Amino acid sequence: MATDMRARLDHAPLIGRRGLLLGGAALLAAAALPGGPRAAELDEGWLATAGVGEGFAAVGLDTSFAATPEAPSDARLHGIEASPVGPLAVAVGRRPGRIALVFDRRKGGVVARFGPGEGRVFSGHGRFTADGRLLLTNEIEHPADGVRAMGRGVVAVRAVDGGFAIHDEWPSGGDGPHDLMRSGAALVIANGGIEPNTPEARDAEVTGSGVTLVDPTTGAVRGEGKLSADLASLSLRHLARDGNGGTVVAAQDLLKDGEARPLLFRIAADGALTPFDAPDEAWRALRGYVGSVAYDPSGRFVACATPRGNQVAVWQADGRYIGAVPLTDGCGLAAGAEAGMFVAASGYGEVIVVKAAPEGVAITARRTGGPRYDNHMVRIG
Repeated sequence: MATDMRARLDHAPLIGRRGLLLGGAALLAAAALPGGPRAAELDEGWLATAGVGEGFAAVGLDTSFAATPEAPSDARLHGIEASPVGPLAVAVGRRPGRIALVFDRRKGGVVARFGPGEGRVFSGHGRFTADGRLLLTNEIEHPADGVRAMGRGVVAVRAVDGGFAIHDEWPSGGDGPHDLMRSGAALVIANGGIEPNTPEARDAEVTGSGVTLVDPTTGAVRGEGKLSADLASLSLRHLARDGNGGTVVAAQDLLKDGEARPLLFRIAADGALTPFDAPDEAWRALRGYVGSVAYDPSGRFVACATPRGNQVAVWQADGRYIGAVPLTDGCGLAAGAEAGMFVAASGYGEVIVVKAAPEGVAITARRTGGPRYDNHMVRIG
């Protein structure tokens, strides 16, 4: 597939800063989601969460983007994470989640389930440590009666060999933690504060959001990042890293006032936040909502997916806006197989390959007929 993709890209149109996709996207044959057992082990491809039939599941996508259910679930799943050292992967329930599924990504099948700590809910994300021995989950305490907040955040440190039991806990550094990710020397935590489109958000204009950088072994705070007063309506939610210490965080907006606010920020080593650049119309096109963010394999490009704006937008890693391609109800997003490439998926069962270059961005391949892809996907292999 890689050779064919390079050949298509030689002739694929690139979309400039303000252009729209005019055509030329390659169409791969549509295929129904297989329902039977896996025919071969999935050592390379992507993992995603999705709606399947009347329920939900973690699914695996091979290099042709054929999808196979890996772990069925009655509850909606959100973030998905593969162990760096073995076949295990974990899908965490969407906030307010009460279940996380552990499954074998090579053979398929649920091998364990676990819940949040007492008096808490999952916020949708968990991350393995580099040695695969621990899983860290962001969890939210139930606020006191009458308190309009998302609840204080806790990072639960779980032992994989101990059945994912909690053996340590750290404060997340804020309310409503959503994503967390090891990047460079720090564990970066996105504390979303009041989450848009929740009962707590009604009539609210300030989220109380921020990022906290903590020591990845002790939880001691090493840095913090706050938004300026004119961006106080933003909830910082999803993280991505380039593998060399570069980290970005994407936001969602409490307000629906049509103002053009940046929704993507670079995180400095001390936690300071610097907004990416884009024309006002490009920020407005995201409709105040970024559902997923990813670096390409080279670390030169960053992409955001917005199911409300129905597009995937791309920047250079230095913050320069490149352009966007359409994807209706698209949210799942991950690095592609080659430099400059991303893979994105939609709630209508569509998967696209997006190619970025300094001159612009284009769709170079497409497959339809998959499950109802949900918020997140991750590359493996």
